[in-house]
Amino acid sequence: MSLTTGIVGLPNVGKSTLFNAITQAGAEMANYPFCTIEPNVGIVSVPDRRLDKLTEMYQPKKTIPTTFEFTDIAGLVKGASKGEGLGNQFLANIRQVDAISHVVRCFDDKDITHVSGKVDPIDDIETINLELVLADLEQVNKRYDRVSKLAKQKDKQAITEFSALEKLKAAFEEGKPARHVALTEEEEAAIKPFNFLTQKPVLYVANISEDEVSEPESNAYVQAVEAFAKKDEAEVVVISARIESEIAELEGEEKAAFLQDLGLDTSGLDRLIAKSYALLGLATYFTAGEKEVRAWTFRKGTKAPQAAGIIHSDFERGFIRAEIVSYEDLIEAGSEIAAKEHGKLRLEGKDYVMQDGDIVNFRFNV
Repeated sequence: MSLTTGIVGLPNVGKSTLFNAITQAGAEMANYPFCTIEPNVGIVSVPDRRLDKLTEMYQPKKTIPTTFEFTDIAGLVKGASKGEGLGNQFLANIRQVDAISHVVRCFDDKDITHVSGKVDPIDDIETINLELVLADLEQVNKRYDRVSKLAKQKDKQAITEFSALEKLKAAFEEGKPARHVALTEEEEAAIKPFNFLTQKPVLYVANISEDEVSEPESNAYVQAVEAFAKKDEAEVVVISARIESEIAELEGEEKAAFLQDLGLDTSGLDRLIAKSYALLGLATYFTAGEKEVRAWTFRKGTKAPQAAGIIHSDFERGFIRAEIVSYEDLIEAGSEIAAKEHGKLRLEGKDYVMQDGDIVNFRFNV
């Protein structure tokens, strides 16, 4: 499932450092604006402790996690909607992603240049948000008059589109994003081709210094970002990109010990990946056996035949039924056989809506 989250922010807020930690892909880093020009794309494994438990239980020959894609996009500056900096390129790149991880600098460091000369995370957020709103407003204005004329001629599709454009235009002129505009299902469908930047779901990533990872709540910048995100109906992940770069190089017990020394249960990257995954309404089901334990990504609301099609189109085409046990029931029972004996293994048909944590064996005939 090729969905991607774009990592965005002003220059020198730690985007590429974070991206490197996420993917260990070696994106170039430097202390000057626009170091990242072409977007870097990296695929990461989605951390899931359930997969580890299933591996212990089934002892398969191989274990395959599900994956998620991040795109590191060039830093934006004020005036990007008018072409300043790498504005047009930035906006074109961000239009291609499905969600936004907005990295915000929440640390002081005189050795790292800030593009506006001072550290002010709320001003940084508002700079980018405004540029995205202005870019979306420009799109609306280009279409507005033409659709207005068609709507006056009683064209049904134009009437629906114009209704949506009117609502969006009013919101954009007040600096509000499209995701906060109430639209009908018909209006949503009418404006889908626009792919508005401010309609994409957002996660704010507060990048703090290495010294503050144990007590991020004491950081006044983080407090300000969390207050802003609450108003924006968004979530916040607090990380130290530099620390995450170190953690990413460790594995197993060494990684666990390092996290323990920092007073952390999980790494910031694991939290970021998990929240980005959830931000897009994604969930995981599993297939498990002696040969392989594997995690699969699906959109919440997906029915069993379509979920089967994620594995192979033949599975969907010839779908008969799905044999399902929930992860919780399986762990409680201790084995698949015990789960079946306790009546926890269910047979589900074509109308079954898949649930996060389902362990499935699809039956099909082609």
